[in-house]
Amino acid sequence: MTTASRFPAAWCATDLGEYRPCSATYENYSYDSVPPLDPARFDGTFAWFGDPGPESKEGAATADELDRVLADEGLRLPRDFVRFLSYEGLRQALDQVSVTACYLDVAKPVPSPVERGAYLVTFLRDQQDCAFWHLYLRPSGETFVVHTFEPLERFELFAARNGGEPSAADLEHMTQAIFWCAPTFEEFAFRFWIENRLWYVTNERHREPDPVERAYLDHYATQKG
Repeated sequence: MTTASRFPAAWCATDLGEYRPCSATYENYSYDSVPPLDPARFDGTFAWFGDPGPESKEGAATADELDRVLADEGLRLPRDFVRFLSYEGLRQALDQVSVTACYLDVAKPVPSPVERGAYLVTFLRDQQDCAFWHLYLRPSGETFVVHTFEPLERFELFAARNGGEPSAADLEHMTQAIFWCAPTFEEFAFRFWIENRLWYVTNERHREPDPVERAYLDHYATQKG
C-alpha cells in the first residue's frame, strides 16, 4: 500500500494572493496542484535555509527524549527533523515566517489510530488549533508528514471506542481526516517556509520575489495560462 493510497494527499495552506486564492484561513489544496519540488535538493542539511544558527541544547534534548520513547517501539526520528530541532535558527524558522501564527509545539509520540505499530509526533500547530502537523512514523522505517484539522486527542477518543477497537465507520473517518502532505520533513519545512514568505510578496508587495520564489509562483501562472 502506498502512502497516498492510505491517506488522501493534500497541502494545507493559506492564499498566495492572486496566484492561489483561499476561501478561509486554510484550505486543502490537491497535492498535484502545488509546485513540484526536486527531491535531490533536500539531503537533510537544510542548505537552502542558510545559517542554521547556534546549536540548541533544548532542541537536542527534546530530540533525544523523543528517540528514547520511540526506541521502545522500534522507531526513531528522521535525521532531518533531529537537525531541525538541534539548531536555534532552524527551530525558530517556521514560527517566524508563519502568517497565520503557527508555532512549534513538539508533543510526545502517540500510536496511529489507523495503523498498528505506527506513531505520530505533533510538531506544529495553528495558534487557534485550526490545523495540526505531525510526523508519521511507520515500523518499516518510512517517515512522512501529515496534517489534520483535529487534535490527535480527538483521534484517540475515536480509537478508544468499542473496547479500544474503533468501528469501521470511525476507522474510515480517521483515515480520511489524516492528510499526507510531504514525503520528508525537510520538504515540508521548505514548502511551508517559501509559501509563507511568498504571502508577503503577493499580498503586501513590499519586495520582488527572488529567483526561487519567482519559479514557485510561475507554476501557478502557467496553470492559469
